[in-house]
Amino acid sequence: MSDLRDTQRTLDLALRIGELLMSNGAGAADVSATMSSVCHHLGLRQTLVDVTFTTLSLSHQTSVDDPAVTMRRHVNHREIDHADITEVDLLVSELLVDGISRDDAASEIARISSTGRPHPRWVTTLAWGVTGAGVGLLLGGDWIVLLAAAVAASGIEMLQRQLVKRRIPLFYSQIGGALLATMMAVGIAATPVPLDPSLVVSATIVMLLAGLGFVGSIQDALTGFYITANARVMEVMIATIGVIVGVSLGLSIGGMLGVDFLLDPGTSGLSRLPEVVAGSVITAAGFAVSTYSPLRVVVPIGLIAGVASGLSFVMTQNGVGRAAAAGVAAIAIGLVSYAVARAIRVPPLVLVVSCIVPLLPGLSIYRSLSLLASEDTAGILPMITAGGVAIALSAGVLLGEYVAQPLGREARRLEQRLAGPRLVGPLRARSRR
Repeated sequence: MSDLRDTQRTLDLALRIGELLMSNGAGAADVSATMSSVCHHLGLRQTLVDVTFTTLSLSHQTSVDDPAVTMRRHVNHREIDHADITEVDLLVSELLVDGISRDDAASEIARISSTGRPHPRWVTTLAWGVTGAGVGLLLGGDWIVLLAAAVAASGIEMLQRQLVKRRIPLFYSQIGGALLATMMAVGIAATPVPLDPSLVVSATIVMLLAGLGFVGSIQDALTGFYITANARVMEVMIATIGVIVGVSLGLSIGGMLGVDFLLDPGTSGLSRLPEVVAGSVITAAGFAVSTYSPLRVVVPIGLIAGVASGLSFVMTQNGVGRAAAAGVAAIAIGLVSYAVARAIRVPPLVLVVSCIVPLLPGLSIYRSLSLLASEDTAGILPMITAGGVAIALSAGVLLGEYVAQPLGREARRLEQRLAGPRLVGPLRARSRR
């Protein structure tokens, strides 16, 4: 009975670790590898790990004559919390070098899962406003656009928080957020305020796309977790469609009220490069704070995002396609984030998710919706471009990690056994000596 109880406690610890990682956006490959490493280190060899989008399962059989012990946990709550995912990652690393016992690790996991946010909710609302202002600057807006984008972003955060409390599905909360921002832009367009309302809508689209799990879905597809990848892709598509519906509805209401506005991006040269870099720094840093990232990573995230966005901007200005430019910038993010993450002791996922936010295709989506709303089929091309940029960002980040990890000393010994880039969790299991 004591052996059975010991096995159950080990499996329960691994499952709780996996649940926290999965609920905060970690890829299925990372979750599976982490749970397997924990079980292996604590003496349970050849444990069967099964990870799907909503269920985690572990099964261990001591010998062929003994019944298998199987335990499962469901992943119900999903909200990006980079503070939790960082603490779990550090805890697993400590456990695998025997710096903490299994029972103490279980107590720490219980504390992490039950502890409140590291800063008050108003800080999150303010951070969303800063992120919105950063996107407004990134898109070339003046101080009025920045102010309007900040107010709209903060309003979206407060609205979606209330909708989540009432357990409204993500699709409807995305519609509500997009509709709120678009109606605010319609109201601005009806006034003599010298402001391009389309920039406000574009900025809020980026806000609503941020953190949707693009990286996790592509990582799952590339590492063979196709069921989980399909589920993540479906979630991203539903959330994105919610944004499209909300913006389209707002534009239609504006048209019925006699308020029409379309985006005329014009031409921009390299003289806007400082604005792009500054806007990207503010956007990525603000998003990092809004997702409860440790404060020590905020400055590195801003610097990496600024350099990557500047690189993408220079490439597009010199004739490179938007998707290709975004992909190259994402590869750079993946390469640099791996080294920086090891230096400041955070999972690479914490960095890459925030760094790609300034590169999200909010402008392309708005252009497409504006054209389609006026029954112009030319709007299909910007939507395809937006999809290409999103895929390029996710795949590029992962390619950067594929290249970066084998360059490390530990990864060089293991590159033949790696199933994919590790954005969270250990590179290998260590057995207990």
